[in-house]
Amino acid sequence: MPLPFLTADRAFDATDDVALPYDDRDLWRRPYRPGPWRVGVAALLLLLASFVLFAAVIIAATDSLSAAGVVFGVALVVIVCALRLLRMGAWVSAHGVRQVSFLSTRTVDWQQVASVRTVQQPVRWLGLPRTVQGQALLLVRQGRSAEGMPPLLTTHNADFLAREDAFDRAADAVEAWAGEYRRG
Repeated sequence: MPLPFLTADRAFDATDDVALPYDDRDLWRRPYRPGPWRVGVAALLLLLASFVLFAAVIIAATDSLSAAGVVFGVALVVIVCALRLLRMGAWVSAHGVRQVSFLSTRTVDWQQVASVRTVQQPVRWLGLPRTVQGQALLLVRQGRSAEGMPPLLTTHNADFLAREDAFDRAADAVEAWAGEYRRG
C-alpha cells in the first residue's frame, strides 16, 4: 500500500499552492517556497552558530564570562543573519507587495503599482555581480520607470536557481495578486 503523503518523490500537485478559503489575505505570505540554495546556506550558518555557542559554553566554564559573552554575541549575530537570509524574498498580502532584502525592506501598496510583469533581461547570479541571461519579475510603480527598481524575483537568485518551473509559478502568483488587488 503506497503512502504518498510520506514520500518525497510524489508529483507536484497544483492544489498545494492554492490559498485555502479561511486563509487571512491580510497576512504577509511568500507565494513560493524558499529555494535550496537559501535554505542550505542558512542551515550551514546555523550549524556554525551551534559550534560557536558550544565554544561560548566552554569559554564560560574555563575562562572569563566577558570573553564568553563576546563569543555568545557572535553566535547571536550569526543566528540573526541566518534567519534574515531565510526571510529574504517577495511577500504579498491584500495591502501590497513587500521586498525583503538582507539589510532593508521595501513595501509598495497595491494602489501604487502600475504593472507587474515578467521580462527577459540580464540578471544577477545568486546576487553576485556576475550577470547571466534570465527572467525577472519587475514591479513598476505609477509615475516611475522600472529601470531604477531591483526585480522582485529572478530565475537565478537563491530561490529559483535551476528551478524555472517554480519561478513561473511564483511569478504567476504575484501577478495574480497584483491583478486582483490593483483593481479593488
